[in-house]
Amino acid sequence: MREEAVPTADLNTSVQFIKGIGVQRAKSLGKLNICTLRDLISYFPRAYEDRTLTKRISDLQPGELACVEAMVTSPPTLSRIRKGLELVKLRAVDDSGALDVTFFNQAWLKNSLKAGETYVFYGKAEGNLLRRQMANPVVEPADRREQTGRIVPVYPLTAGVSRLLLSRSIRQGLDACGNILPDVLPEGVRQAYQLCHAGFAYENIHFPASPEALDLSRRRLAFEELFLFTIGLRRLRSRRDEVRTTPFKGVDMAPFYAALPFTLTAAQKRCVEEALGDMRSGRPMNRLCQGDVGSGKTMVAAASVYFCVKNSRQAALMAPTEILARQHYDGLSPLLERLGVRCALLTGSMTPKTKRTLSAQLAAGEIDFIIGTHALISGGVDYQRLGLVVTDEQHRFGVGQRAALASKGDSPHMLVMSATPIPRTLALILYGDLDVSVIDELPPGRQHIGTSAVSGGYRPRLYAFLRRQVEEGRQCYVVCPEITESEDGDDGRKAVMQYAEALRAEVFPDLRVAFVHGKLKAKEKEAVMSAFAAGETDILVSTTVIEVGVDVPNATVMVVENAERFGLSQLHQLRGRVGRGVHKSYCILISDSKNEDTRQRLRVMTQTTDGFKIAEEDLRLRGPGDFFGLRQHGLPGLRVADLGCDAALLKEAQAAADALLAQDGDLVSCPAVAARVSELFHQSADALN
Repeated sequence: MREEAVPTADLNTSVQFIKGIGVQRAKSLGKLNICTLRDLISYFPRAYEDRTLTKRISDLQPGELACVEAMVTSPPTLSRIRKGLELVKLRAVDDSGALDVTFFNQAWLKNSLKAGETYVFYGKAEGNLLRRQMANPVVEPADRREQTGRIVPVYPLTAGVSRLLLSRSIRQGLDACGNILPDVLPEGVRQAYQLCHAGFAYENIHFPASPEALDLSRRRLAFEELFLFTIGLRRLRSRRDEVRTTPFKGVDMAPFYAALPFTLTAAQKRCVEEALGDMRSGRPMNRLCQGDVGSGKTMVAAASVYFCVKNSRQAALMAPTEILARQHYDGLSPLLERLGVRCALLTGSMTPKTKRTLSAQLAAGEIDFIIGTHALISGGVDYQRLGLVVTDEQHRFGVGQRAALASKGDSPHMLVMSATPIPRTLALILYGDLDVSVIDELPPGRQHIGTSAVSGGYRPRLYAFLRRQVEEGRQCYVVCPEITESEDGDDGRKAVMQYAEALRAEVFPDLRVAFVHGKLKAKEKEAVMSAFAAGETDILVSTTVIEVGVDVPNATVMVVENAERFGLSQLHQLRGRVGRGVHKSYCILISDSKNEDTRQRLRVMTQTTDGFKIAEEDLRLRGPGDFFGLRQHGLPGLRVADLGCDAALLKEAQAAADALLAQDGDLVSCPAVAARVSELFHQSADALN
């Protein structure tokens, strides 16, 4: 088909109709969820490489990224090392020295690179000062530079979409929308905050003319994101505040507190009062209760359930896994049933007959409190008077799942719990439509987990330590960053399956070693975790699938291989899997990284067990990328803004959004803003319209 621009093209036009793209390239772009012209120009880089500086070969320092302009001295050679691995090697020279270059699995370069021709190579310098090398550099003719000599954006890619293909497609997309790209920001806002025009921003975010132009474009697009996001959240909250419900009556909570075998902390009591106050207010509660591992969020939920049931309403708690749902049931039902609350458990693995029986009892009002998994929102499950919905591990559920459970009742109260401490700045963005309660103290007696950061050379001593722990009757976790080894097998990352097999065969042939990872079927994962919880496994090798999971008081050691591959908050969550019983517990972080920033990050883990301090440090060091994405909450993701660096910009965007809404709450004067906000919040459109 002819590759022609459609005369009536707009930002919703399919990319296949953009000149120079066509059907086949559009299919490839579709793998990156790039379907429309707007998708294409809004597919922003995740990083940039400064390829403006060209260095002489003799000036290259091992480990640095640089461009080199050099002449190929002889025809490249092709060798096949083994099946699936081909090497093209060549030598290039300039007036200062020689560079040995190796390309992996790019056999076509053997015939395209010519001896006597001059090329620009961009890559990481390797070798030593006597023999300099590069592996898999970007290469192009010195007289036709397209990928070097400028600031080059780095995009997330997929099979079939190269960096060059994507860059050329974006170039064609920008050329196609030059006359139709709207400037969403009101002119007054743009001028007040000294922001560049949209056209300049989109051009220079993808093809920076200079570092200064890149800074201007990034600031403009980040401000726009935060401005629209703030307006959307303000409107979500205002719509929510308009919903009214029958206020719950006051309840004597003394019997509940008397039934507890311990006294709640001041922070727990404060969070309980905030939740009960919401339920008495006459508007549906939408509250996040977040606290560190072991801070006692479940008791806040239990108090809320008791209060709800005493108001003659039903309550439901949804957990992300069957094993976690059963854990909640085993922990809460003895307490609540002593107080007259009829409890039940509903999971997907139950027989159809059992599910039908429980559903009938729920519909008849014979069950006060139901705990379960996604089975709670299945089509055949109905409630008589659902008054409270609790979701555990909030980041595992999206807005759609929360809404599906809430739809089972008439504007029920919503309490969402998260054991992932989140810096307040990020919480305001992630949970802008929720009120936030924070449990910022641990119950007395919660034990300290000894944490060490060591190199791989410590591993023999570590294995001896694990054996001693098992001999004492304890159990251990070993977490790896990969499921299986990479094809090259030499990148240093530990893989669950190979590691577990090596431990079984070579290190602990007499111990019970099992493994679990996210690609196992749900029933297989549940079986492995249940066996570990029952004490039938000594050492469990896993990916981060166990980050949120079963409570095993007998597990006392958490080993994390390639610890540099994980964010601090994730490492903290993993550490929280141990130290849940009476036995002294340990967390050992293994990393051979020589990077000083990495070493500093791991030192933070050894110096504090305060999840909120760790989260703040993680946000400062790594930005918000380590925290779970916004989209699973039904909220739009931040593609440009970085909450670790843009706190001041966020305040400016919030001030601008609040000023606009104060003047024009319905955005009548700014239809472009209203339309864009509705598009961005499409998963919550019912709340916005």
